[in-house]
Amino acid sequence: MVKHKAARICINLECIDCKSNLHKRSNGISRYTTIKNRKNNPSRMELKKFCPYCNMRTIHKEIK
Repeated sequence: MVKHKAARICINLECIDCKSNLHKRSNGISRYTTIKNRKNNPSRMELKKFCPYCNMRTIHKEIK
């Protein structure tokens, strides 16, 4: 029997400003873990989350 792929998967979100921002509060890259529904959101997610390294709300993109 063939089993279906799960609709909900765990993804990692990474801050896009941490790589290019030289005036950060401290070194590092902010990462969040969340769950998305593959059927409702087939493309990569982008959420605005707080980055403790940039000390502000920035866009976090889904990484592989």
